[in-house]
Order: sequence, then C-alpha cells, then structure tokens
Amino acid sequence: MTGEEPSLDGTQVLVIGPGDWLDELASGLETDTGPLVRRVETAAAGLDAIRTGSVDCVVTDYRLPETTGVELSERIRAASATLPVVVATPDGDETVAGEAIAAGATGYVPVAVPADPPVETIRARIADALDVARQDSVRRERARQFDAVFHDAQTATWVLDAAGRLERANRAARELIDETSRVGEPFWDLPWWSQTPAIRTDVRQLVEGAIDGRFGAATVYDPLDGEPGQVIDLSVRPVENERGEVISIVIEGVEITDRVGLERDLRRSERLHRVTLNNMTDTVLITDEDGEYTYVCPNVHFIFGYTAEEIRAQGTIEELLGADRFDREELAANGILKNIECTATDKAGREHTLLVNVREVDIQGGTLLYSCRDITKRKQREEALATLQELARSFLYAGTHDEIAQHIVDDAATVLDLDASAVYLFDADSNELRPAAHSRAMRDHHGPLPRVHADAETLPGHAFISGTAQFFDDVHRADRLDNRATDLRTAGYIPLGDHGVFVVGSDAVGAFDDVTRELADLLAATAEAALDRVSRESRLRTQERTLQEQNEQLSALNRINETIRAIDQAVVQAETREEIDRSVCELLTSDDRFSFAWIGDVDTATETLTAREWVGDEQGYLDSQSFAIGPSGTEPAGETAATGELTMVSNVAADLREDSWRTAALTRDFMSVLSIPLEYSDLTHGVLTVYADTRDAFDETARAVLAELGETIAAALSAIERKNALLTTSITRVEFEVDDPTFVLSRLARAADCTLSYQGGVQQTTDGSYVFVTVEDGAVGPVNDAAADLVGIDEVQQISADGDSGVLRLGLAQPFLALDLADHGAVFRAATADPTTTDLTVDIPTSIDVRTITQLVADTFEDVELRRKRTLDQAGEHDVYAAFIADLTDRQLEVVQTAYYSGFFESPRESTGEDVAATLGISPPAFYQHIRAVQRKLFTALFEDRNPSVAASSTGVQ
Repeated sequence: MTGEEPSLDGTQVLVIGPGDWLDELASGLETDTGPLVRRVETAAAGLDAIRTGSVDCVVTDYRLPETTGVELSERIRAASATLPVVVATPDGDETVAGEAIAAGATGYVPVAVPADPPVETIRARIADALDVARQDSVRRERARQFDAVFHDAQTATWVLDAAGRLERANRAARELIDETSRVGEPFWDLPWWSQTPAIRTDVRQLVEGAIDGRFGAATVYDPLDGEPGQVIDLSVRPVENERGEVISIVIEGVEITDRVGLERDLRRSERLHRVTLNNMTDTVLITDEDGEYTYVCPNVHFIFGYTAEEIRAQGTIEELLGADRFDREELAANGILKNIECTATDKAGREHTLLVNVREVDIQGGTLLYSCRDITKRKQREEALATLQELARSFLYAGTHDEIAQHIVDDAATVLDLDASAVYLFDADSNELRPAAHSRAMRDHHGPLPRVHADAETLPGHAFISGTAQFFDDVHRADRLDNRATDLRTAGYIPLGDHGVFVVGSDAVGAFDDVTRELADLLAATAEAALDRVSRESRLRTQERTLQEQNEQLSALNRINETIRAIDQAVVQAETREEIDRSVCELLTSDDRFSFAWIGDVDTATETLTAREWVGDEQGYLDSQSFAIGPSGTEPAGETAATGELTMVSNVAADLREDSWRTAALTRDFMSVLSIPLEYSDLTHGVLTVYADTRDAFDETARAVLAELGETIAAALSAIERKNALLTTSITRVEFEVDDPTFVLSRLARAADCTLSYQGGVQQTTDGSYVFVTVEDGAVGPVNDAAADLVGIDEVQQISADGDSGVLRLGLAQPFLALDLADHGAVFRAATADPTTTDLTVDIPTSIDVRTITQLVADTFEDVELRRKRTLDQAGEHDVYAAFIADLTDRQLEVVQTAYYSGFFESPRESTGEDVAATLGISPPAFYQHIRAVQRKLFTALFEDRNPSVAASSTGVQ
C-alpha cells in the first residue's frame, strides 16, 4: 500500500467471526487515528449490534457459526442499503469473492496468512467502502431532490436520455400538450412538435445543442388557421456526470400562449404596442447596424435601472449587452435569433442573466430589434432547486433531527444566498428551543445562540408558537429581538412544524426578495417533512423495541409459569417433605435461566443455615460458606433467614470487595441471586435460594411469582406436617400454665368468676371459628351474659345448663390458638381457665420440633410456664379416633358436638332432637339423619379394631 494511511478516526467498525486472526485484526485496526472496533463472534450478535448501536462498517469472516459471511451480507443488505460490508477470510477463493460481491458486500479481502492479517489492506478497503457508501448516499439524495422539482405542478418537465429520446414526463407536461407521450421516441418526433417542419426543426436543434452540452431556450407554437395556437417557452439544460459527459437532458416548458397573443395584438396596433411596452417587464431596444439606439423602451429601468436617456447616453448597445452577441450572417439567413443568453450589469452594479431575441426589422431607421428578458431569478431558482434536490436526498438518509438540522445549515447559503443560518429544535422535556446547528456566519454576526423558552417573548419562540413565518428587512426594528447587539439586519424565522424553527439572515438590510422567501419556505417545508419522517421512524423503532421487550417478557413469563405449574403439581402429589424439596430444586434448575437452587433449614442454636436439599451446578459452593443468619452484607440466604423477606442481588460482581460471599459466588459464575423465605401462617420451613449465571436474571415478574411460590411450598410443607401429625401414634404432650389476661378463656373466667374447660375441637366456618366450653362451677346464665359483653366474642349460644354447670358455644372474633397449632402440626388438646390461672394441654407429634411449638405458645401469650412434658404412644386410640374423625363431614361433626354438649345423649335427655335442631337452625329430620350417619360411622370405626391400646410414659420437665 502506498500513499498516506487513510484516517478512520471515530469510525465505528464491527468485526464478526470466531477466528483468532480476527482478534489480531481488531487490535491492529485500533490505532490513535483508527476506528473504534467492536468484536463479536456470531452473525446473530452482529445483527443485534447493528440494530442497537451505531455501526459505520462491518468486517466479517466468510466462515461463521451456523452461516457464512455471504449470507450475513445478504441479511445486512436487506436491512440497510448503504451500510458497508467487507468480507475478509483465509478460506476464500474467486468463487467466494464473487458470491460476496453479488450478495451486496462492498469489498472482499483474501487473507493469505491468518496469523498475520493484512491490517493495512483491510483498513484501506474499509476507507474505500465508507467512501462508496457516502457517494451512494449523495446520489440518492440528489435523485430525491430532482424528483421534488420534477413534479412541480406549475412547470412542464421532460427528461430525455443522452440521445434525446423521451424517458419521463411529469403531469404538467402531459396536461400542457394534451398528448400521451411515447417513451423512447426522439423528443422532436412527438406528435405535438411534429405538426410543422419549422417547429420540429427548432425543437431538434434545441435538443441537439443540449446533447453537445449547451443550454438553450426557444418558444414554439402549435399553428391554428395560420395563427399561433398554444405557445410554449422551452428551456433546455444538459445534465453531465463527473467526467463532463452528458448523461441526460432536462427540458422545462411554460405555456405563454396569452403573452404571445398579446404580442400579436401589439403588432396590429402600434399604439397598443407602445403602451404595452411601457408596462412589460421585458425590455425592447432597437438599433441601427452600428448599434446606435433608435428606440429605447420606456420600461428599460425594470431590468437595467437606467432611464431611457441614460441608456442612449451610453452610446451603442455593446456597452450594455457586450460585443459579439450573435452572428450577423446567421441572423440574415434566419431573420430572427432566439434565446441568446448573456449577462449584463445594472446601474447598481448587480449582474443579471438575460435571454435576448434579435430580429431584423425596418422601423424608423432601426434595423435590429432586441427583446431582453431578465431570467436572473429563474436561474437562481433553478440552481436553488437543484441544490434542494441534493438536500432532500441527504434528508432521506439522515437518522436524527440533529443531522437534518446540520444539513439545513450546511446548504442554506447555497440555496438562499444568505450566509447566516441556524436551526432551533424543540425540547419537549424542558419546553425550550435549543440551538441544534448554526453556520459560522451566524456565530460571527449574532454571537452564541442560547436556549430559548417556547413562548411568544422572543422571535424564535413567537415563530414556533404562532406557526407563522416572519421575515424582517431590518430585524432591529422588531419588538421581540432579544439580542440588540446582533449584527444581523435581514432575518427570517420559519417554523419547522412541531420540531423547531429555521433562522436565516444576513448583515445587509433588505436581502430578502420574493424568490428568496419562496425558496426559504420550500427549504423549511422539505426539512419539516424530513423531521416528520425521522419522528415517525423513531416512534416505530420504539414501538418495535417495546413489542420485542413485551414478547421477551411474555416468553420469560410463560417459561416460569410452566415451571411454577410443574412445581405446583409436584408439590400436590408429594407425600414427604423430602419429595417437595427435591421436586422444587429440580424443576427450578430445569429452566436454563437458573443454574443452582438449594433449600436450607434454620439452626437457631448456631444461628446458621444448613442445606437440606440442592440441585444444579453447585460446584462446592455450599461447603465454601458458613451461611450465617444476619442482616445486609451476609449471603442472601442468611439475610432472608434473618429478615423473613425476599432478598435479591441483581449483580454479584458489584461491591465485590465488601462482601466475602460474592467472590465465592462469582468464581462459580453465579451472577445474580434470589433468596425466598418459606413461610406459611408465621411458620418458617427454611429458605429457598436460586442462582443464575446472568445478571438481572430475576425481573419483577419472576420475583413476584417466586415469592408466591415460596408461600405455596411452605403451605405444602405445613400440610405434610399436619398429615404426619394425624398419622403418627407417638406424641409429646406438653402442659403449660399461662397468665395472660388477653386470652379469651382467661378473660371470660375472670369476668364471670367461674372455671371454664375446653376439651378440643374447633368449628371453622365462613363466618368464623366456634368452640365449645364447659362451665364447671358457676351458673351458665351469668357466664353467657359476660361472654356477650367481651370484645373477642362475636356470638354466644347456650347449649345446655344443669345447675352450676353447662356448655356454651362461642363464636370468636380473633383466630383461636387451636388453629395456629394445627397449622404447625400440633393439637390443642385441652384448656382449663379459672379467675387466677389457665392451664393448656398440647399434643405434639414426634416429627415436630417441640421447641417450635413452645416458642409459638410463648409468642402468643405474655407469661407462659412449661409445667410438664410427657411422651405418649396411642396407637389404638389414634387409629380409631383418626378413622372416625376422618370419615365425618364438617356438618356432621358440628351436629354431633352440639348434640353431645346439649345433653341429647344423656338419660334422661336434657335436650330433644327438636331443641338441638332449632339451635343449629336445621329441621328435625335433617338432625336425625346426621345423628344416625355419625352413629353408623362411629360403630364402624369401633368394630373394625377391637384391640386398642394406649401406653404412656412421662418425663419431667428439663
């Protein structure tokens, strides 16, 4: 490679491929003046980087995982028509090169030695690809600008090829001629131009002159009964490529039938002719053969600024139009020469472009008549429209509002011939107009441009709020001018829709004319359309990203829901605590998002967690930690055990030096952690902790679902314990003495000054909890009244009364201790309360830790003393009782309990069946049906096992 090394400073280059040689290439490309290189290994990662980031060029290997560089080039080209792609590979040949170029790759580089990639060659190829992309962008922009001008409804436009054959005609051209144009025919052979040989000849000469690279103009007409019919003023302009070759011809036509008719009438009447000349914008001059004026049109000042006398004083017409304007012999041969383009300087020193027609006449000593038309504005407009075409094309490929703003400023001077310009863009967050781009002249004339509040107090703000363009010949006369020190004089403020304001001006007074204002409005309208497009595309991209995120979230939610459903099914079907633990850990780690899960028990003696089950890629992590129970800073499982709340670490690598557990987790690729308490009804069954090998693996949905899962697992473990409590025959009976005035039985015993006993059994209905208590040494009536006055009792029903004893059915307003004990697998066997003390008896299955139940009772009451603890084996009793109770419905149990406490089974009966039925709110037949069903089930349970045995041993309290 020769010459200076191309500078790619700031260029974003994406290198795609798995090869080590690409790493060497990426390192070699990143020099002080080199590109910013991003490295990925797969085509999918490369496409993601292109969609989500800023990439100026792509360098890819031919061989990629699951695809090739050629296929990747096709996919990139389908997404972007201009993004450069260079295929560089050590495995290619001419066939691969051809496929790559055919697939849309911008360049191809063979790599002879992968260990030493040709960095400089690829650098040069990247620079070439970027240059090709920029040139393509320019060509596209110019094409769009041409289309905008081409479809002008006021001017008929035809596009010919380099040989003069018709390629395109706009709508105005078709309507003007009222003839269906035939593409591919020579322009002069079209039916309208071919009606007379003279018109056909004129048009052909005009087109052939353009083929040779000359501009031209002519006036042609359709003859009608010997008089001109429709008359069209044609302007022909060749279009050249970079090498100066004519590649196409553009013809613009304006119908001037009315004006030609006026000229015809003027020839018929000299007086009318002179009056019209005085008011025409065209200037007519008549001279003799020596160029001396014989007639000067009174309106000469319209173009030249001189009076007729001042023109005559100049001498000959050569002083005004210059020498050698035309060939006299050619004029003599043709009688008239049309559309001679020349330049002239007016009295004020301004240069004008003129189209001059010269014809031979014989009028009062004059032999040459000059008709001069000022086409300066038209030329300016044509040049400005050409620039606008280029600008519109650049707008097409601009990706941001700021890019469009910079394009406006860069080309405003060319389009409008005004050097000072700036673009303010509206910032909706701050309700301000911010200066997004400005020309150097604007900074020199006006100084720094501050942000402007979007209100009517300043000129930019007023233009934006009102939506109306404002032009000032001298902006210093404007009331809203906020910078009186500005050197700007002429200034225009043109709103860009809802996007901002375009400001353009000059330090000269009165620099705006009609054409400049028209072009400024057109430039602003073009920019506004481009800004609208960028806004629409931005909204679409945002919507696409939102939909993609929602789809990803939905997919993740579906996956985790499938896992949760599987866990729910496994938990329901599990028979043991071990099955639940194992199923939960296995199903969680079956989701590829989670790599390791374990469940730990809380050891209150050592204040640590002990793992009881784990599944996944544990890698010795459980042995590496002590899992102490403590506040923030400890391992998440220990923190959850201490707080009873969910603990999440989204990024284990953060604060790596502060928490020792993070290092152990990070070395095992545990990037995020979620720890969940397994709690149900204040009963803790341990801690579930899940680890993932990605950061932020637990989104809000996953956290909520897994938190609910923790409650479900804890409920299932509680159910297993209750089931085991029912099935076990060995229990520990614990007796407590309680001194707590808030206990409902203690309060009632003190309020009624009696002794109450509770022998187990709680009726749980939708209305609340109901218990039966026996009044042992007091009249039932006063106790009934006292119970009705207690806040904790919603309902009191007297079941039976016999002197100083009886039974009451109490509806409790607060949860009863028996329910909490049942949730923990224990049974509230009995309670006796008198005005001074209360004794409780609780049966605890051997599978339940006695300390847990003791702590529950201690947490429930203020003053608790453990009086006695015994171990009982009640196999036979348990079997009969369990079989009987399990076979009863809730309604049957309620009916038989009420009947029993009402004395229905006493002899003689203390209450009849009708009395008990009335107490229960059911009919007597329904009562008797329930009683018979209970009796039948009781006898069945008794006679199925004839040898119950109960063995008991007791131990003292330690």
